[in-house]
Amino acid sequence: MEAKDVVDLFIRNGYITAEQGEQFIHETATGKEIHTVFKEAGVIEDKDQIFGVLAEEIGAEFMELARFIPNDDILKLIPSDLAQTKGVFPVRVDDTAVYVAMLNPMNAQTLDDLRFALRKDVVPIVADTTKISRLIDEYYATNTEDMADILSEIANEAEGEGGEGDANAAPIVRFVDLVLYQAVKAGASDIHFEPFEDNFKIRYRVDGSLIEMAPPPAHLAQTVTSRIKVVANLNIAEKRLPQDGRLTTSIGGKSFDMRVSTLPTIHGESVVLRVLDQSSVNLDLEVLGLPPKIKQFVDDVIQQPNGIFIVTGPTGAGKTTTMYACLRKINTIEDKLLTVEDPVEYDVDGIIQVPVNEAIGVNFGRVLRAFLRQDPDRIMVGEMRDGETVQIAVQASLTGHLVLSTLHTNDAAGAVTRLTDMGSEPFLLAATMEGVLAQRLLRKICPDCRVPYEPSDEILKQLNMTRADVGDNQFFTGAGCDECGNSGYKGRKGIFELLQITEAMRELITERAPTTVVQNKAVELGMVTIRQDGIRNIFSGETSIEEVLKYT
Repeated sequence: MEAKDVVDLFIRNGYITAEQGEQFIHETATGKEIHTVFKEAGVIEDKDQIFGVLAEEIGAEFMELARFIPNDDILKLIPSDLAQTKGVFPVRVDDTAVYVAMLNPMNAQTLDDLRFALRKDVVPIVADTTKISRLIDEYYATNTEDMADILSEIANEAEGEGGEGDANAAPIVRFVDLVLYQAVKAGASDIHFEPFEDNFKIRYRVDGSLIEMAPPPAHLAQTVTSRIKVVANLNIAEKRLPQDGRLTTSIGGKSFDMRVSTLPTIHGESVVLRVLDQSSVNLDLEVLGLPPKIKQFVDDVIQQPNGIFIVTGPTGAGKTTTMYACLRKINTIEDKLLTVEDPVEYDVDGIIQVPVNEAIGVNFGRVLRAFLRQDPDRIMVGEMRDGETVQIAVQASLTGHLVLSTLHTNDAAGAVTRLTDMGSEPFLLAATMEGVLAQRLLRKICPDCRVPYEPSDEILKQLNMTRADVGDNQFFTGAGCDECGNSGYKGRKGIFELLQITEAMRELITERAPTTVVQNKAVELGMVTIRQDGIRNIFSGETSIEEVLKYT
């Protein structure tokens, strides 16, 4: 149990107040164990009292394991891979159930997994977690035999299924769990499942290098991939398109979040899991849904040696996601990338990232000045907040650096006037700016309950459209279903507006032209406004009129 779980447990049971709990959590930040903090505060006399309170709360038995010695029959009740991956140790058995000491006895999912794997009822036992871990390490050790046994079980089950196993079969579940367990135990930041013509590779990235584990049979690739997609709530049937998801798994009694990415290859789907407690962003520009022309411009602009590229939009518009996708594209050995952020949202290998700390004077401007002495090629500024930051960003661009940043404005044209309002010289901005991308995130209509919809003339008027403008195009809405929680929406996607800084734009910037003039000129030169991109997504059935009206 984490310190917060213990504190919440004691608050719920009336042993401490919420205020005391906050203080105790604060003390654990210095490295103290929560049971030490409790003991020093006089809340408990010894560590076992914590487990006693837990046992009382969940109605389980507390067991002292200091001198416990299991016999062979008890050990055989649970395979070693399950004991380690689930953080459990069998202590006794009777006619009705197996009694297991659990590192996290409050984890209902672990109990369900054990019941499913053992095909018996499982009763949780509360004990000192340190002693449980010691028993697991002493009596169960991961070895090649574990993996061989599981693979043998999979082969036996698959014989009657055309050579391919079931993604939910117990041996497949155990195999994937064991792979994840070994990776996490090794301190891996990523886990790669890679199908090739004649083999199926599983590799871990540890300290920046990939380590290959003993490869399982090639025919297991699709079954293992399907298992991961099941846990990550991805579309198992869709094997032609890249998919991104997330899974939470319990490993050794501790919960881990992992981001999952699948990629179609000529030999099947390649799957990468990112362990999020050492996370870095796992996004590509290709999956952001940028319209082709905008994507091509962004691809080109981020490869330039200097200039300023801005992504703008309100909070929650996905600006950071786009920024990191750009960084990921240009994160190469040849270039040095530096970012200053508030806070650092993703840890990205190969990029120097600096968090803002206003309390000690580490602000955007101060860090940016230091950046210029660090010999960077490209710089990402989390947000253009003040004139000082803008001026230094302009200076960085003029001295041969590409600067990426975000801004809070409603549209792309507004970003230009906002920057001049911050005190930047218009002629310098005109010389350095390359483009402004405005974006929003709209909810997508649930594909399971999407139905055609006929809007009223009044709604069309709000979109500045007539029946003639609509033509043969259809409108859609979500009727609401179990899949989307009756909201009619499922997932989100971006809509975009790109202002390219052409010579005509540079002249307007130098003249301090108002936002409406810049906007009108951009539209005249072919800019698709964010409203128009929203309407395009309405007609493609991706989103609803209400979403577009709400955000544009």
